[in-house]
Amino acid sequence: MLIRTTFAFFAILLLARIIGKKQISQLTFFHYVTGITFGSIAANISSEAETPFFDGLISLVWWAVLTLFVTFVTFKSKKARVLFDDRPMIVIQSGVILNDNLEKARLHMDELTMLLREQSIFSLDEVLHAIFETNGELTVLKKAPMRSATKEDVKIASPAPQFMPTELISDGKIIVKNLNELNLTEEWLLKKLSKKNIHSVKDVYYAQVLENGSLYISIKNASPPS
Repeated sequence: MLIRTTFAFFAILLLARIIGKKQISQLTFFHYVTGITFGSIAANISSEAETPFFDGLISLVWWAVLTLFVTFVTFKSKKARVLFDDRPMIVIQSGVILNDNLEKARLHMDELTMLLREQSIFSLDEVLHAIFETNGELTVLKKAPMRSATKEDVKIASPAPQFMPTELISDGKIIVKNLNELNLTEEWLLKKLSKKNIHSVKDVYYAQVLENGSLYISIKNASPPS
């Protein structure tokens, strides 16, 4: 058993070296599945005594050959690259949330706001463009005023925030719990929408109260400005 395990260990180490290396954060879905399958085959070789060792080794090598072939094809063909690795998806364009693209990327608003918070972006109003990459990460371009010198840099005192940026509407539904936690009312929210000529909550894909009490609003199926 120890001999089988040792051979399996060095075989997968060698094959991984041949195939190439990427950081975990750079792995596409295809490479992620390939890595899991390698590990599964190697574990089966080392732990399943009834599995012929050379049969398992052949499976491991053949899987590596197929992976190398697919990798080569994706390098040569953009269509193949899209087929195996998909393509980056624009989810925010010119400050507008593209809910159709969110659905295509199977990404809901909670996940989008979490990915933004991981980049210390709590307010959607800061975002000009956001692209959901094939490795599951979010690339963000902030609006120009947000990229310039901060108030701390130029020693200008900033007012204390009224609110922590919080979602109030998601997919046409008011999140009453969040309103209550902020001591806000539905009447206040509807008045804010009315000032923007929005007369139905169902027309709103997402709304977030900002630090200064204003609203970031994304209308369903809105088109970014040209």
